[in-house]
Amino acid sequence: MLLVLLLLTSGGVVAQEHGSEGVTQGEEEPILTGIPAVVVFVAGAGLLIVSAEKFIGYLVKTANGLDVSLFLLAVVFTGIEFDDAILGITTNLEDLGGVALGTALGTALSLTGVTLALAAILVPFDADVPKDYLVLFALSPLVLVPFAVLGTVTVVHGVVLVTLYLLVLAYVIYREIGSTTPVFRDAEVTKIVDGGQFRTLSTELPFVPDRELSGWTWFGLSVVSLLGIIVAAESMALATEGIVTGYGVEGTVFGATVATAVLTLEDVFLTVEPVRRGVPEIGIGNVIGSVLFSVTANVGVIALVGDVVVDPNVLSWHLPMLVVSTALAAYFAHTGRMTSRHGYLLLGLYVCYWAVSLVVFGGIPVDL
Repeated sequence: MLLVLLLLTSGGVVAQEHGSEGVTQGEEEPILTGIPAVVVFVAGAGLLIVSAEKFIGYLVKTANGLDVSLFLLAVVFTGIEFDDAILGITTNLEDLGGVALGTALGTALSLTGVTLALAAILVPFDADVPKDYLVLFALSPLVLVPFAVLGTVTVVHGVVLVTLYLLVLAYVIYREIGSTTPVFRDAEVTKIVDGGQFRTLSTELPFVPDRELSGWTWFGLSVVSLLGIIVAAESMALATEGIVTGYGVEGTVFGATVATAVLTLEDVFLTVEPVRRGVPEIGIGNVIGSVLFSVTANVGVIALVGDVVVDPNVLSWHLPMLVVSTALAAYFAHTGRMTSRHGYLLLGLYVCYWAVSLVVFGGIPVDL
């Protein structure tokens, strides 16, 4: 996903792979410019806020109506990054495998360094995550080490990575269905979500609809609201490119400030807002599920359409930083509570990574 940053950085990252061809792609005229771009940007922001709030409420009702784990629904609904996978496949088909791989790594890095960090800073929350989930989360980036050492991710490797993700997902499904104690539930939320009656919602969980519909109806509404979030985020990304071009804003400055914030809004809203609303299992499920997907299935499906050559910098810098950031986030969650101090440490590590990547390595993965 996050099309605009790819366009903003194509003059650097893409040009490194294909010379002037990458620059030409980066200079294509945007679809929207000027006032229309501003209008789309504002409309997208509004749609994002409304869709995120609706999604949280609908997902809670789906969990109650279908009697399934809310954490599991979050891992499946928000963890599988379809738009990231589509962007990765598209760029690899255009012989930009390095950009595609950078998208997967950049997503995983930003999930702990920006998304989870902001959630902890803005709304410190209890994180009672089972140890086996945290172990899977912490170790997940290591699956890419052998491929980075080999220097190429082949089609066969892609099949292995996709299969590995499916096995992990199957384990989480089995674990959640068989567990009598859902992840992240305090007594009050358990009473409301796990088969109990929704009572006095205006004071307990005011964002949850009080209508009585079937679990599958709520499931369908959750899908619609999630699509609304994706459309809103992509619309804002498209409008951002138009604002940069139409108003003559310097691309690098805008990309490092406003664009970066815009491009992370989807995951931030899917993590921070649920935590703020009192259902952190959606937020932590988004982070854990998305990281697991990014380093396994996302890289895997990219490789299925063609071999991906791994730049040496991935093994020497980007991947080690991903391992450290993910392991640190897992350790903080293991303490039982994500605090603002944890958030600042994760964000500080990400800022240092960003700065060193630009100064020493000349660029960062294209997805923030």
